[in-house]
Amino acid sequence: MAEQAFSRAAGAPLIAGNQVDLLIDAAVHFEAWERDINAAQRSIFLENYIIRNDEIGRRLRDALTARAAAGVAVFVVRDWLGCLGLDGKRFWKPLLDAGGEVRSYNPPRFSSPLGWISRDHRKLIVIDNEVACITGVCVSQKWLGDPAKDIPPWRDTGVSLRGPAVAELVHVFADLWAQLGPPLRSELLQTSAVSAGDIDVRVIATQPSTAGLFRLDQLIAAMARERLWLSDAYFVGLAPYVQALASAARDGVDVRLLVPGTSDIPAVARMSQAGYRPLLEAGIRVFEWKGSMMHAKTAVADSRWARVGSSNLNISSWLGNCEIDLAVEDRDFAAQMERQYLIDLDHSTEIVLKKRKVHKTAKSGVKPQGGSSSRAAAGVMRLAHSVGTALGNQRVLGRAEAGSLPWVALSLLALTFVGVRWPWVLAWPISVLIGLLGLSLLTRYVQTRRRSRTAAPKDPSKDQSKEIVKVQ
Repeated sequence: MAEQAFSRAAGAPLIAGNQVDLLIDAAVHFEAWERDINAAQRSIFLENYIIRNDEIGRRLRDALTARAAAGVAVFVVRDWLGCLGLDGKRFWKPLLDAGGEVRSYNPPRFSSPLGWISRDHRKLIVIDNEVACITGVCVSQKWLGDPAKDIPPWRDTGVSLRGPAVAELVHVFADLWAQLGPPLRSELLQTSAVSAGDIDVRVIATQPSTAGLFRLDQLIAAMARERLWLSDAYFVGLAPYVQALASAARDGVDVRLLVPGTSDIPAVARMSQAGYRPLLEAGIRVFEWKGSMMHAKTAVADSRWARVGSSNLNISSWLGNCEIDLAVEDRDFAAQMERQYLIDLDHSTEIVLKKRKVHKTAKSGVKPQGGSSSRAAAGVMRLAHSVGTALGNQRVLGRAEAGSLPWVALSLLALTFVGVRWPWVLAWPISVLIGLLGLSLLTRYVQTRRRSRTAAPKDPSKDQSKEIVKVQ
């Protein structure tokens, strides 16, 4: 029953016969990527949220270019928003000239004015359909830190995968590639089902609104008996998931959450910290990483189940983005994950409740660094959730959650005053916005009609009638 529940919740069957190796931090990732790219003989599929025009980005691009010039089929998917202002046409020109192909996920379109909210947040590379890597690491020098400024490397986790499950990753990449233009040639999808080890895995590839990982995370929180140890870069937990963690902790499960002490997105970090109290009051132990940035997205439960990938524990990853994660059902790998988790806790600060305030047991002393804005929307969603809860009287708000309500109230009162005193100030922007939405919907309708006419087969009724006459 548990196996069926996992398969149905995640939409991912259990695949046996794999080899899974744990990759810790970006330096190990970049070394493995360059080695595998340089050894590629047939194809390279690269999909990443951030690809930056810096030393690391140029090294990997040059490696891809060399293989494309040697006849290897090279395909790259970049996220339009994640790479905005970081790469550009000039950066990709050498690869394109060598025969490689690059596509952007979800650039702005007039027919979909809110489409930009959905992002391709995956970090995936597949070489020759034989070896793959799933991770949280982006193609950026930032993950290596800056020794000159005494900034340590970011803490991140990934896995290298060989075996039958790689075929699933090939089809995951091919499905998204086909959404962005002409599909891959069929010969590029051929894979081998040869066993490479004895580890069982599930490839959890989510797209907007599918929520497969959210269902699986809920299920794991409900089924854990002894331990559930989580690490996350941008934790903004939805109420149902927070309640699931709290229920597990109250039932005697050792639930721990490791998050950044200083984040590249300070606004999201503050939203995350605002949710500490209900976790701590339920008995969940919360730790903050003392380095420059904790970017790993992992989970390990009961020394038998683990997850590594690109998904954060927030609504953007669960419902809004394309994400890729690997769930591993193997005791040895889970034990390895637990050992690494304990090492990470040695470099972290535990958060504890003291009277009416949340205190840190120590100070990290690391200044926040600017960076990716991929999770900024999660903070907004948490604020919206608090406001909706207050207006709907759905439950009692925590003190931290209620702290944002005065600012929202004052903002709404200010808008009310402006609307009463100078109605045109609000009327014009609202009218323009409504008009743009109407035009975009009309554009989408026209595009859909054109596609349906192009795709629809010609009416064969006359020819069929002639054939029937002949047959009779």
